[in-house]
Amino acid sequence: MAEDESTPAADAPVAEPKPPEPVEPRRSFLRRHWGKMTITTLILGPIAVFSLWAVIALSFDFSTGERVGWVQKLSRRGWMCKTWEGELQMSTIPGSAPMLFEFTVPDDSVANVINQAAGKKVSLYYEQHIGIPTTCFGETQYFVTAVRIVDP
Repeated sequence: MAEDESTPAADAPVAEPKPPEPVEPRRSFLRRHWGKMTITTLILGPIAVFSLWAVIALSFDFSTGERVGWVQKLSRRGWMCKTWEGELQMSTIPGSAPMLFEFTVPDDSVANVINQAAGKKVSLYYEQHIGIPTTCFGETQYFVTAVRIVDP
């Protein structure tokens, strides 16, 4: 019987199986990406705190009220963040020195009503928001929400 070439001969050395190479354990996500996580936290952390502060300050009003007088000035101001800023002249006694009430109008439609009521006595309904983080939302704490023209 002829020897099969695919089977090893009895006197041929048999190769021993190699031991498995040690596998390095996979590092955790934080150990692999600690630099990216640090940079993301340093950038997004302050943005998140600022946004939360702004939302809270603009959502809750400290006080609400009404002021009556004549609008002395209303203008759209600001370099990047345009806001409507105005002054209301309030006079308790004719001939006395007037008191000025500075206010911010966040809504363009309310600002248009105030502009149309120029020269008339108006009543401004406002909300006071304390702790606004930047003047981008308004230069004052008083945000006018509605306007009513008062009959003379």
